[in-house]
Amino acid sequence: MNTKVTINRLRTGVPGMDEVLGGGLPEFSFNLIAGQPGCGKTTLAHQIMFALATPERPALYFTVLGEPPLKMLRYQQQFDFFDTEAVTHAIRFINLSEEAMAGDLDRVLRRIVEEVTTRGPSLVFVDSFRSVVLASIAQQHAPNMHTSLQSFVQQLGMLMTSWQATTFLIGEYFVETDANPVFTVADGLIWMRQSVMRNSVVRKLEVMKMRGQATLPGLHTFRIDHSGVRVFALPPRELEAHSMPAATPTASAANSRARMGVPNLDEMMGGGLPRGYSLLVSGPSGSGKSILAAAFLAEGARLGETGVIAVFEQHPNRSRNRVITDLISSGRVGVVDSQASDLSIDEIVMLLLDEIRRLKATRVVIDSLSSFELAVAPTFRDDFRESMSRLVKAMAGAGVTTLMTSELEDRYSDLRFSPYGTAFMTDAIIVQRYIEVDSCLRRVIAVVKVRASAHSDELREFHIEDDGIRIGEMLADQEGLLGGRPTRKALAGLTRTDPSAGFSEAEQPE
Repeated sequence: MNTKVTINRLRTGVPGMDEVLGGGLPEFSFNLIAGQPGCGKTTLAHQIMFALATPERPALYFTVLGEPPLKMLRYQQQFDFFDTEAVTHAIRFINLSEEAMAGDLDRVLRRIVEEVTTRGPSLVFVDSFRSVVLASIAQQHAPNMHTSLQSFVQQLGMLMTSWQATTFLIGEYFVETDANPVFTVADGLIWMRQSVMRNSVVRKLEVMKMRGQATLPGLHTFRIDHSGVRVFALPPRELEAHSMPAATPTASAANSRARMGVPNLDEMMGGGLPRGYSLLVSGPSGSGKSILAAAFLAEGARLGETGVIAVFEQHPNRSRNRVITDLISSGRVGVVDSQASDLSIDEIVMLLLDEIRRLKATRVVIDSLSSFELAVAPTFRDDFRESMSRLVKAMAGAGVTTLMTSELEDRYSDLRFSPYGTAFMTDAIIVQRYIEVDSCLRRVIAVVKVRASAHSDELREFHIEDDGIRIGEMLADQEGLLGGRPTRKALAGLTRTDPSAGFSEAEQPE
């Protein structure tokens, strides 16, 4: 009878990293953290080490940087994860620069073996491993250097496994396809990279290899701040929590409606917005999109619901919209207001999910998609449509009802609902437009779509007043409203209307 071996997975202490790894780092694995200079390899290694190291599970950190470990530690102390107590009792730094500069791989290996045998660590880090390789090549110029390096790596890997140590080699590599024995021997290969586009710098991480477990595929953006590295990755469960796209909500969700907080709008939508739906409110500047969004959150708060708003224009606390300001200050609405540069969609989604969980929110507003597109790094804009699909699905997976606003240039020659071609992803659409009547600018509103629900097809005039939006009746005597310049309908039985007098030719007074 075969017995399945259970591999213990270690929690890295890096937000989002365990999800990408498929549950954590396999214990006793032999891992390579690779990438270009400046992409965060050493910071990631230190963050993992400080999260895992304890007096019972000590760590050895071999430095081959040609500089004292104290200099490196001076910078690492700036991060929140740094623990001086751990350096004293659980972590030991050892400088291998002398052995590495000699260019003798056997000597380097002997020193590592000596230290590991003496101290019995559970975690071993070698930073930078590529420095050992380059020094060896520079010193020996041997034609069989590649074979010698492969033998060295294989010996090191076998020794670490026999010692039951989880090992990390940190190295500067520029091309993933470099023929290198390290890539073959390593159980795990974590590749870090940074891309520059104009004035934008974006860092991404990929787990190219992790033996024995399924990882989250693809490139995942990450950010380095005072807390260290944070990876923004959406686990499949966040996208598939309802086992269906956001555009096809469950029947139970369709039977429960969220009130909009605008008189007459619920009636136009067939009883309100079905819970779990995503609503797109599109219209030109000044048409009242943000006011409608504020009313949606305020109505939820009135009914005892909490909400979250993501803003990318003026900060809500400095906004002239007193409704939003009061909701935030009272704690009934949370804010995602990242002022960080080079945002990614996944980062915003993770911040939204964090706030939704914290507040147990049921309503989310994103105001606006147009400003959101400008806030994300240029490298993500080509994929903005695909990214929006992930955002909509993630919000549906979280079980919230979402309202998104979108700035739309009011072109009267055509009828559009989104500049991104994403309107079909949402479950409901409300459009606001300007029209000109009697040389005055007036606003009209229409419910274009509420999936799987009857709704009004009327174009109604609305006004923005001090207490919010007031929706009136249809402009029954007007036609051609979508063209921006409507005309009065001809009276029944009359042949032609004279716009200057209002009489037909047959009815002209004598």
